[in-house]
Amino acid sequence: MKIDWAALGSVFGVSLTVTVALVGLFTLGIVGLAKQEAASAQGGSGGSAALARTGAYACFALCAAAVAYGIYLIVA
Repeated sequence: MKIDWAALGSVFGVSLTVTVALVGLFTLGIVGLAKQEAASAQGGSGGSAALARTGAYACFALCAAAVAYGIYLIVA
């Protein structure tokens, strides 16, 4: 049995990078929702709360798209 170490390292590097990016994106979404709640609680302008909510939903949508693409790659 011969192990292709270059391919194994490439898969490890890509999976590590994508995992860190996906966790970071999800964290940004959670922070956006927290900012939206804080802006609403302080009675701030509706614009900043709506912007934080929109950014959070965009982060969650990108996470869902990345997961769906990963499932597509596995199934196809």
